[in-house]
Amino acid sequence: MDLTKTLFEVIDMRSFSNLWFWIMLAVIWSTASHWVLGVPFDMVARARRFGGQAETDLHDMVRINVNRMLHVAHVAGTVLLAALTFVLSSLVVLGFWYWVEFAQAVALIAVPMSLVGALSLRLARRIAAEAPQGDALRRRLARHRFATQAIGMVSIFVTAMFGMYRNLTVVPGF
Repeated sequence: MDLTKTLFEVIDMRSFSNLWFWIMLAVIWSTASHWVLGVPFDMVARARRFGGQAETDLHDMVRINVNRMLHVAHVAGTVLLAALTFVLSSLVVLGFWYWVEFAQAVALIAVPMSLVGALSLRLARRIAAEAPQGDALRRRLARHRFATQAIGMVSIFVTAMFGMYRNLTVVPGF
């Protein structure tokens, strides 16, 4: 029995025709838009609505996550950027030059998510430098969430159009 043949029979590597790929895509973007800089967005809404301790909790969570992100970027940023660049360029080349469908599917998720990650790091640096409080902080987090949702909508649309194209042009049996 050939292990790789059995594995590929059990796990459908044709991503765009697989329901689990589309569920994963929705979960990834839903999670990305809910967690803004590692802070659940319901904390932002609660801080706006109730103030007081909820506002203090929001500031503490943002401070902790901003410091954590900036520390990781400072300590391992160059290595992580090099690894991310290698992985993303490998996925793009495998997917769109060699036409590997699994690499296409992963690239259509990973490339826009890397843009969201870059925007998150940029926001973390701005928050650390300017230390906004109260309404100014909530507005920045809400704008970042809106940008994440916009990137997600465009990404899902492009992925859906490309996935439909791939499904319509695939030769049955291959």
